[in-house]
Amino acid sequence: MARDLRPLIRDIPDHPTPGIMFRDITPLLADGAAFADTVEAFAAPHRDAQGAATVRAVVGIEARGFILAAPVAVALGVGFVPIRKSGKLPHTTVGAAYDLEYGQAEVEIHTDGLTSGDRVLLVDDVLATGGTAAAACRLIAQLGGEVAEVAVLIELPALGGRARLDGPGVRSLVRL
Repeated sequence: MARDLRPLIRDIPDHPTPGIMFRDITPLLADGAAFADTVEAFAAPHRDAQGAATVRAVVGIEARGFILAAPVAVALGVGFVPIRKSGKLPHTTVGAAYDLEYGQAEVEIHTDGLTSGDRVLLVDDVLATGGTAAAACRLIAQLGGEVAEVAVLIELPALGGRARLDGPGVRSLVRL
């Protein structure tokens, strides 16, 4: 990506708790050209030589992943499939638990969100420890899908998240 997005990511110390450095992406989202460049940076590798999508869907992880994944799906001309926190989706779901620093959480996907053999692009805002992304990859595989790539706006390499993702490549636009 030609544009440096780092100046559009605001650091908020001690949010939501002391010791946490929150990466606020709202300045990037407010910059129409930068947001469009971000969407295109995620979409471009998933088009063939004729411009057709090489994935069947874009899967986004709640919540900020939705903001990024939905326009990528539109840019590719494919559907958007949400992965949400447990209990938030209204239809039949499958879930995957993952560990947090302070406990455990679970994410879910609709059982009819993907079909066997679907290649998908998984999009989220941040790759930190990799727990959420790994759980999302397990859900996609459980439905018979294949993750073509995990694409994130921000990667925090010191937290080792990339190593938890066996198989799919990882594209990050900003590494902090």
